[in-house]
Amino acid sequence: MTKIAVIGGGKIGEALIAGLVSGGVSAKDVHVSNRRAERGGELTEEYGIVDFTDNRQAIDGVDVVFLCVKPKDTTAVLAELSDTIDNNAEDTTVISMAAGVPLKSLEDVVSAGTPVVRVMPNTPMLVGRGMCAVSGGRFVSDAQLEQVCDLLDTVGDVVVVEENQMDAVTAMSGSSPAYLFLVAEAMIDGGVNLGLPRDLASRLAVSTLTGAAHMMLEGDLGPSELRANVCSPGGTTIAAVRALEESGIRAAFYRATQVCAQRSAEIGRMSAGSAGAGDDDED
Repeated sequence: MTKIAVIGGGKIGEALIAGLVSGGVSAKDVHVSNRRAERGGELTEEYGIVDFTDNRQAIDGVDVVFLCVKPKDTTAVLAELSDTIDNNAEDTTVISMAAGVPLKSLEDVVSAGTPVVRVMPNTPMLVGRGMCAVSGGRFVSDAQLEQVCDLLDTVGDVVVVEENQMDAVTAMSGSSPAYLFLVAEAMIDGGVNLGLPRDLASRLAVSTLTGAAHMMLEGDLGPSELRANVCSPGGTTIAAVRALEESGIRAAFYRATQVCAQRSAEIGRMSAGSAGAGDDDED
């Protein structure tokens, strides 16, 4: 049975734990390390995992280590763990869930030959609908990469990408749930402006966005065709689409994704922060 350590039991860490346990991994084979013992107790009570406050103890003898800590802390925490990883009987695969931290920075703080994988997750992991992009380091075998993908599959979809695509992936999936939340918020405010009660406007907007997403996922048509099918000549929808286009919606998304990718690249160039067991940046 695969033994797994999760360093950082914040929101992303907990979503991962929940997916792993519900996906058939024995809770007793999942170790979680947090700065706060209280947080470990909460996770133990909820999922039956084994909690630690010491990172080294948590990873002793495990097959896979997920680093679910802040980007600024990732390399420092990994450096702290390097000796223990090196002393494990089997090759321990290290998986970083941090935005912007490149494989080279991760591989530089562990012994040569350590298999390291970089993952860009997103917050829909919390409801089992995440999108994880995976990139393997120099020493990761096909079998190890497949194992990582199988584990992440418990919290949503998984794609394997080249590392040079990761900054763009961050803009397209890692950060993009926030774009859609903003769109939903704007739609709701638009409904309130038209005189609808906020709870009704919220239900209409969120349900519609959810249904539209399922049409794109489950149907045979792409976004352009689906949009065209809704836009009757001279109708209400094409009038609304024209207003959005005139307001620069496409340019706004071009710009948003560009600056997001640029920020991801900047994070990758920043020096690592201080070491320490940590909850992830959303706890």
